[in-house]
Amino acid sequence: MSRATVPPGVAAGHPATAAAGLEILSDGGGAADAAVAATLASGVAETVMTGLAGGGHALYWDAGGGQAHLIDCFVAVPGLDGEPARGQPVEVDIVFGEQTVRYAIGAGSVGVPGVPAGCDTLWRRWGRLPWARLVEPALRLSRDGVPLPPRHADGLVMVAPAMTHGDGAGIYAPTGRLLRAGELLRQPGLTQALALLRDEGADTFYTGSVAAALLRLMRERGGAVTGADLRAYRARCSRPAPEARFAGLRVASRRGLSGLLGTLPHLPVLADATPGERALAFARTLRGTDGAGDTTNVVTVDGPGNACVFTTSLGLGSGDFLPGLDLHLNSMLGETDLLRGPLYPGTRLDSMMAPTVVLDDGGLVLATGAAGGSRIRSALVQTLSGVLVEGLAPAAAVERPRLHPAGTADGPVPVHAEAGLEKSALDALDAAGYEVRRWSGRHHYFGGVSLVARDGAAGDSRRDGAALLLRG
Repeated sequence: MSRATVPPGVAAGHPATAAAGLEILSDGGGAADAAVAATLASGVAETVMTGLAGGGHALYWDAGGGQAHLIDCFVAVPGLDGEPARGQPVEVDIVFGEQTVRYAIGAGSVGVPGVPAGCDTLWRRWGRLPWARLVEPALRLSRDGVPLPPRHADGLVMVAPAMTHGDGAGIYAPTGRLLRAGELLRQPGLTQALALLRDEGADTFYTGSVAAALLRLMRERGGAVTGADLRAYRARCSRPAPEARFAGLRVASRRGLSGLLGTLPHLPVLADATPGERALAFARTLRGTDGAGDTTNVVTVDGPGNACVFTTSLGLGSGDFLPGLDLHLNSMLGETDLLRGPLYPGTRLDSMMAPTVVLDDGGLVLATGAAGGSRIRSALVQTLSGVLVEGLAPAAAVERPRLHPAGTADGPVPVHAEAGLEKSALDALDAAGYEVRRWSGRHHYFGGVSLVARDGAAGDSRRDGAALLLRG
C-alpha cells in the first residue's frame, strides 16, 4: 500500500475545530498547518475543554522521511528566578461521574503555558502557509461566537465552579445562568488575543503583549509565573520512544503517564472474542486511576500522507482570565494526578496524553489521539483493538460503548461500564468479581477519540466531535 492511502482529513473535538483544519487543507496547507489552525480554533470553540494558555503534546508523522517526531509543549513548573508564589489556592469540588474530586485553582495553580510555542514549532518545521493564515479561522470564530454543543454544555455544568470563578461568569453565565446547548459562546477578548498572536507570533505569550498581561495578573494575584519562566520556555522536539507492536503493526506514541505503548502488547487478540471475553480482557489490561479530563484532541492528515496529532488541555482551568483578552489560564499545578516526583522550576509536568500513529510497511495506517485524562489509555486501547483487530470501521470503533477500570490494587476493582455494553459482558465482569458501576447513558467521562484511518475518519460524539475528509 502507498503512504497516501489514508485520505486527507481532520478529526477533532468540535465541528468548528474540524472545519478550521479542513479549510487550511483545502487552501493548500499541510498536516502541520491544519493542526495548528485547528488547535487555535479549539482555543475559541472548546474553551470548556482546553485553551490557548494550556499545554499539550503533538506527534508529527513525516511521510517523506518515514519518521515520527514528538513535540512537547506541556506546562512547565515556574520559579526559575526563585520568587515564591504568594496567592492562596482556591479549593473547588467537581462532581465527576459518580464521585467528587477536589481541585486547587487560582493564580497559584498556573504553570508556564506551552500551546503557543508548540504551534509555532509545528509551523516553523513543517508548515507551508503563512502564520497569519493559520490564525484566520480562530479569529473568525472569536468575532462571530460559537454555538455551544450539547456535550460541552454538559461539561460546563460539571466544571462551572472553575469556569465561573471571577471574570469567567461573564462569559459562561452572561445572563446569570450557565449557557445552554445551542446558545452562542462569546469571548470578545479572544479577538484581541488572537490578533496579537497573529501580529507578534507565538512570542506574544513569552516576551510580548500577552506575556505582559499575564505577568501583571500574576503579580496582582500572587501567581508563580514570572518573566524568567516565560523567556526560558521552549517547545521540545524529540524522536518517539521505541515503537510497540500491536496486531502485526508498529505503533508510535509517547511514553508518560498514559502507559499506552506498554499496554497494547499485553492485550489478547480479540478478533473472535465474545462480548464477555472482550470485556474481561479490557478490564484486566486497563487498570488505572480516575480524575478529570478537560482535554481535546486534533488529528490531521494531508495528501502526501503526513499526519499530525495534537492534544491540549488547560487542566480544570485556574479561574483567572487575562483582562481584556478572555484568556483562561491553566491550573496544571493543581492537578494532583500530574504532580509526580520533585517539581523543579523549568521542568515539565508529566501527562497522560498519547498522540499516536500506527504504521506498516506501506506507511501510515491511522493517526489518533484522545481526550479524557486517565481514560485516554482506555479509550485508545479499545478503539485501536476495534479497528486493527476486530475489523470495525473507524466510526463504529470510536462509538462502541467503553469500560474503564479505575483501581490499581489487587482484588476487586471498580469498573465503570458505559450504557450499551452487552448484558453478557456485564455478567462476565460481575462473575469475575469486579465492582461494576453501570452508567445510565453515554458520557464524556469515557474519553473523546479523534481518528483518521485508511477506511475513514471519526470524531467522538461523547464530546461532540467531528470528522471531515478533503474531497478531491
